Amino acid sequence: MVRAIVRLLVSAFSAALIAPAVSLVSNFIGALRRPHAALGASMHGDGARSAVGSALPPTPGAEGCLYLDYAATCPIYPDVAAAMAPFFSVQWGNPSSPHVFGRPTKLAVDGARARVAELLGCAPSEVVFTSCGSESDNWAILAAVELARARLAPGEVPHVVTSAIEHPAVSLCVDALVREGRATVSRVGVDAWGRVSPADVAREVNHRTALVSVMHANNEVGTLQPIAAIATAARAVNDAVLVHTDAAQSVGKVRVSVDALGVDMLTLVGHKMGAPKGVGALYVRAGLRLPSFLHGGGQEGGRRAGTECVPLIVGLGEAAAIWLEQGDEIAAHSATMRDRLLSALEGRLGHGRVRVNSPIAFGPSKAGEWPSLPNVLSLGVRGARSGDVLDRLASRVAASAGAACHSHASGQVSGVLGELKVPVEYALGTLRLSVGRHTTAREVDAAAELIASAVAAGDSCAQPRTALQ
Repeated sequence: MVRAIVRLLVSAFSAALIAPAVSLVSNFIGALRRPHAALGASMHGDGARSAVGSALPPTPGAEGCLYLDYAATCPIYPDVAAAMAPFFSVQWGNPSSPHVFGRPTKLAVDGARARVAELLGCAPSEVVFTSCGSESDNWAILAAVELARARLAPGEVPHVVTSAIEHPAVSLCVDALVREGRATVSRVGVDAWGRVSPADVAREVNHRTALVSVMHANNEVGTLQPIAAIATAARAVNDAVLVHTDAAQSVGKVRVSVDALGVDMLTLVGHKMGAPKGVGALYVRAGLRLPSFLHGGGQEGGRRAGTECVPLIVGLGEAAAIWLEQGDEIAAHSATMRDRLLSALEGRLGHGRVRVNSPIAFGPSKAGEWPSLPNVLSLGVRGARSGDVLDRLASRVAASAGAACHSHASGQVSGVLGELKVPVEYALGTLRLSVGRHTTAREVDAAAELIASAVAAGDSCAQPRTALQ
């Protein structure tokens, strides 16, 4: 009788311990797989995704304005905003803290890192969160130059190869190193569509070359570069060279695989892909130990100090998850909207008056590859001035000149369009129009009508006045 009671007590005691343990492990695994849902955050309460092509709610102060500037910044996806919300309020713990307040946020950061890694086709340990793309670019360049100094002979200066159409975060960082005497630079030109030749890159590589940095997609015209071929050509000359690409514009727009690209480092940016501003990441190939330039608490595996901004990182992870689920659909929808916009503008303005500066192909290849970003249209309008057109559109259409005009009065055009040798009469009237996940056909049709009207208004102003008789 006593033995039976003891067995019963032991059984009950074991169940009381084991059941919570099993539940805890199950919850932990679930949180790793879907940290936001595990912590009580859902995208729309029921976990449903926003549909590709669905209109966004109006922005206060910009009601009625049509948004065609996704290349400047992508709207924060509703799914992303919902996933971030708990981390601005109830889940506020420090992810470095081991107690019950810190553990949930640590799980969220780990989950976001895993999603970004899946997006890039790398290991989570190869993803380092940063504050923005400029930080990622600067870190990659400065670290590569510092590493090269260690292998070069005394007095030899590290060398960087880049293109003539890079984002200022790359070009100005390199310029600063050159001014300080810490590096030399070779800038490779591009063809008429903005493409960099791998052979041209290889000709510039020498034994001092620390880094080849060529952006994956150009931010003005959308050209996608042959990064894999560039990396192969550079390493054939110097196998110690590191290869970096700024993929700020391409991640979240087209498929990106670090293995396929063959890069050692890759920059991505949250606000270009539906996540908030203030968060980015740098992919760092396993085994490559970059010098740290932020010293402190040893976060991010000791590579970048500073307490992680959990809400923003969660947003980046959610944006990565959206692309993993809807990426092909988003790319196809964007291309459809872009092509519809081009057709409408050509119809209203006339084929002879507009020039497409982007290397557009209407749809991906059989391998699913695009020659340019599917959402960017750089369009030159002969006889127009982009700044004047955008001023007339004011609060009706949000677009960009794509940095086409530095000074309307002096007739200067952007360095990118100059490198592409775009005729000045088209370059001065170039508009960069960019669409995305939530652009609708109605918005595109209305925008085309408004843009054509703004151009026509400029034509009327330019007509010479008849002399009074």
